[in-house]
Amino acid sequence: MKNSKGLMVRRTKRFRKDKKITVNARVKTFEKGERVLIALQPCFKGFPAPRYDGRHGKIVERRGKSYVVKISDLGAKKDLIVSPVHLRRLEAQKEVA
Repeated sequence: MKNSKGLMVRRTKRFRKDKKITVNARVKTFEKGERVLIALQPCFKGFPAPRYDGRHGKIVERRGKSYVVKISDLGAKKDLIVSPVHLRRLEAQKEVA
């Protein structure tokens, strides 16, 4: 039997990024109720299924070093446990006067 070639062996090039993870990205914190974007970083384990890449969600709670994010998937509410490396804060849209 052949050995595995890694965690992302048969994924699309879309998930392969040459971005390095900084210390700030690993220890960033979020508040309960904050809106976040799920942006997968494949060089770090603990990411949700790739079909959730680019989804928006809301922080429900902190669980260990990770966060529980509530998303809506075709009308079904789902809770994902995501490491903070894979989360980006969504900025509030500014109103144009």
